[in-house]
Amino acid sequence: MAGSTPAQITVGVLALQGAVREHLDVLRRLNTEARPVRTPADLATVDALVIPGGESTVIDKLSRAFGLDGPIKEAIARGLPVLGTCAGLIMLADRIQGRAPGQRTFGGLDATVRRNAFGSQGESFETEIAVPELGGPALRAVFIRAPAIEEVGQAVTVLGRLDDGKIVAVQQGRLLGIAFHPEISGEDRFHARLIALAREAAGRD
Repeated sequence: MAGSTPAQITVGVLALQGAVREHLDVLRRLNTEARPVRTPADLATVDALVIPGGESTVIDKLSRAFGLDGPIKEAIARGLPVLGTCAGLIMLADRIQGRAPGQRTFGGLDATVRRNAFGSQGESFETEIAVPELGGPALRAVFIRAPAIEEVGQAVTVLGRLDDGKIVAVQQGRLLGIAFHPEISGEDRFHARLIALAREAAGRD
């Protein structure tokens, strides 16, 4: 799926809006080749993809304008490992509560996600979340106009919840969806899991 060498994984970050540089920095700190993805040709060169936060309606419109929506959907269907953070989680979800008129997603994640589940940007917050499957201590999670996962299908594994039970991190096959911003807090375990999924998919684990 990529122009990588047999020992190397290349991870793309969808570079239409959001914290692109921050995600690239996290991936490079993990000694992984990382590059922005702006075109279908860019997408064809990567072994995995990060869909960053931002505004899901803008990401939707720009992905269509740049001809990326169809190729990303096809890549997900073929098994491309993808990490969606905040708005990226919304873009992976099959169903949205509070969908804007005409809004579409890439889909692939059998989940219902509610937009702006925690209120406005002024109600952003940080908290610690235990994610046992990632190992190590509880992680520091930054929520900014964040979504929440309302329902998940049987194929979806819940990785993390808030103290009130709200689901904020899930995995379905090679898709990872989280409601917060690990790239802001310096948390790299989700990115490391994405890299592991990409190595597995490419037969390089």
